[in-house]
Amino acid sequence: MKKTAGIHHITAIVGHPQENVDFYAGVLGLRMVKKTINFDDPGTYHLYFGNGGGKPGTIITFFPWANAYQGKIGAGQVGVTSYVVPTGALPFWQERLEKYEVSVAKETRFGEDYLTFEDLHGLQLELVEREEGDLNDFESGSITSSVAIKGFGGATLLSARPDQTAKTLEEVMGLEKVGEEGDLMRFRSYGEIGNIIDLKLTPLGRGQLGVGTVHHIAWRAEDDQDHLDWQEHVRNQGFAVTEVKDRNYFNAIYYKEHGEILFEIATDPPGFAHDETPETMGENLMLPAQYESRREQLTESLIPIEVRQLD
Repeated sequence: MKKTAGIHHITAIVGHPQENVDFYAGVLGLRMVKKTINFDDPGTYHLYFGNGGGKPGTIITFFPWANAYQGKIGAGQVGVTSYVVPTGALPFWQERLEKYEVSVAKETRFGEDYLTFEDLHGLQLELVEREEGDLNDFESGSITSSVAIKGFGGATLLSARPDQTAKTLEEVMGLEKVGEEGDLMRFRSYGEIGNIIDLKLTPLGRGQLGVGTVHHIAWRAEDDQDHLDWQEHVRNQGFAVTEVKDRNYFNAIYYKEHGEILFEIATDPPGFAHDETPETMGENLMLPAQYESRREQLTESLIPIEVRQLD
């Protein structure tokens, strides 16, 4: 059986790009590791935020559309994106979020305490303390490595057919069921971060894509050969899987599982430093070769953004 190490990245739809940058870089202290465009809609940014090295398992990506319609969180989506922080860091984060007027609630499940909140555009987020995972060496303002977000803790999936999604997580993606509590079933992958998936067992109403919703969740493949093996594996399980798509920083394949959540499988390499240095990642607008001739036109059409120090 094939097994993924866990989440590679999560991609969501948000509103104004500067508001998006201010929240994830300014408030949460993540590094903007790549500023590029949506390869399928080049008039739109594709922004990537993660840890200092932009490692798989830490990357959240956004398609920001200013003035776009609000989506509806529901079945067929990732409902909550979970971030993991070092042990003892939750009081710091509660104080920091409240400082920036972010409403925070507390929740306990599977023996863990969470801080739950929304970003400026309605995405559901949470923070949880865990020992697993390397510290994030990227420091921003008062956010030191002792409290900085390490990467993903995991996600909560909202399925139209939870029994089928559970089957896919176990039999296709190779996660292990590790518990059940209330209306949630918990799965774990073998990686240290992005490794905990909670599945809501009661189907909700159908979600609608738009601002404040997750577009897809991507799982990790080790390299190009492993990626092709995943493609064959998914196809052999009866799913319609796409051809390999070159996303410049990883290769990707996609399929929709039977609970209607869009799954991607993405390669760990080549990563985000192959067209910029590790020190300058995220500073410049990077375009794939097919759009380089349109740089001036695209630059003029995109809303100017900058990473601002909010502290």
